[in-house]
Amino acid sequence: MIPDQHAPATPAADKFDDEHYPGYTMGRAAEMLGTSQNFLRSLDEAGLITPQRSAGGHRRYSRHQLRIAARVRHLVDEGTAIDAACRIISLEDQLHEAQRRNASPQPSD
Repeated sequence: MIPDQHAPATPAADKFDDEHYPGYTMGRAAEMLGTSQNFLRSLDEAGLITPQRSAGGHRRYSRHQLRIAARVRHLVDEGTAIDAACRIISLEDQLHEAQRRNASPQPSD
């Protein structure tokens, strides 16, 4: 049977577009980032990234989390300590969120 190209996407297919879907194992995530699994564990321990866990307890990462990890890795590669890099990324994200909120139209009283 040939699948209908015009049929609606399956719920599983929708996950490919979800940047928060935990589709990457720790090994694959480390490989993609060019780093070690210990590096990813340290981000979890620092509380910057909290990967979801599989039924067997294995960490699973989303594309969003991998982008954060790549930002930390860049700082670490430049000589920043990992704990400081995690703090920098956290503060940058807080600043960007505050700027986004301030740029949004405010309701008038």
